[in-house]
Amino acid sequence: MPDDETQTSTLKSGPATRTAHELRAPRLPGAGDTPAPWLLRLIAVGLVLAALNLRPAITSLGALLEEVREGLHMSGSVAGVLTSVPPLCFAVFGVMAPRLARRFGAGTVVCAGMAAIAAGLVIRPYIGSTAGFLAASALALMGIAVSNILMPVIVKRWFPDRVGTMTGLYSMALALGTALAAAVTVPVTGALGGDWQAGLVVWAAPAALAVLPWIVLVRDRTPAPGQPAPAPSASGRAAPEAPALRITRSRTAWGLACFFGLQATAAYITMGWMPQIFRDAGVSAGTAGLLLAVTMAMGVPLAFVIPRVASRLKQQGPIVVVLGLCGLIGYGGLYLAPAAGAWAWALLLGVANCAFPLALTMIGMRARSGAGVVRLSAFAQSAGYLISIPGPLLVGVLYQHSGGWGLPIALMAGLMIPQMVAGILAGRDRTIEDEC
Repeated sequence: MPDDETQTSTLKSGPATRTAHELRAPRLPGAGDTPAPWLLRLIAVGLVLAALNLRPAITSLGALLEEVREGLHMSGSVAGVLTSVPPLCFAVFGVMAPRLARRFGAGTVVCAGMAAIAAGLVIRPYIGSTAGFLAASALALMGIAVSNILMPVIVKRWFPDRVGTMTGLYSMALALGTALAAAVTVPVTGALGGDWQAGLVVWAAPAALAVLPWIVLVRDRTPAPGQPAPAPSASGRAAPEAPALRITRSRTAWGLACFFGLQATAAYITMGWMPQIFRDAGVSAGTAGLLLAVTMAMGVPLAFVIPRVASRLKQQGPIVVVLGLCGLIGYGGLYLAPAAGAWAWALLLGVANCAFPLALTMIGMRARSGAGVVRLSAFAQSAGYLISIPGPLLVGVLYQHSGGWGLPIALMAGLMIPQMVAGILAGRDRTIEDEC
């Protein structure tokens, strides 16, 4: 027990002894505090707005890919490189997210990420060259990458008892943003005189709006609510952190990385190439954009339902298998009758694409602590996006050299099998702490 002198000293230390920086900083909850309801509502709004902006940079480009190719004089192979840029950026920049979050705070990093998305989307349509277009796209994708990694972390931190619900909420918003960009980019471009540059730049506005809620968390450095702060040592300094998990020893982590990578491969092939598949089958550009929107829109209700169901199951393998079978049937339809059954194939592939919110839910479930979720999220997403890089590029090369979509679609269907195997492995009832 502390003596009376220590207690008196502690009582006297208060606002008068705080530094000027502490007085300027907003009063956010510290360790063990209950977050204010208004703050939780603001963070929920921030999650939704951020999620709405995590895919329009990609799907708006997919809807106008033919116009962009003509405007920048791209070959099919170069366009394949362009559709491979998102997973490459997500893998490279996603690795930086945990370190940036420790240094500056997760809210600050997401705030900067939204600003980077807005800046990249403003710059890229008007830079005038393929290299410049790729560089500006990389800037926007860098902001998307770090935000991708930190979404599960923020949910685990601020809503530890509602991981399934909040994951479903922002996954639903992500799917909605993806679908809106796919659906309205072509009509908006037409309304703006057919200028593809104007059709792409409009998506910078919602990204700029998404910056605002995160400004409140720019100075947040507190531990997760309900988690103890690091105990000071005898010298008064914070005690050394526990040894980091050797996550590469976890089979679950590797299974989750492979599952994430293969579902990302399917998603980016779909977002980058599906409108072109339908257009080559005789479907109009506007209808092809709507078909992509239908595929993405399937994630709006299912992205809210699937995480809630998955979080109640000990093993998520059955959900993985159902989604994979929908993908196999959808790709089979694209191969046999792309135009005749276009709406059915779009619906089925939309269901298959809901492997993404399932993967995010499993990231939150396969680690016990917030620190474990940070490491698992960074590892699974970064390694997963590395795995997904060759897919869209290979589709572009096969399309150009085979003169049709038979081989690319066969590749897409074939990748569903290892995706289901990896998902079953990742969905087992265990945590990375058990395996590390």
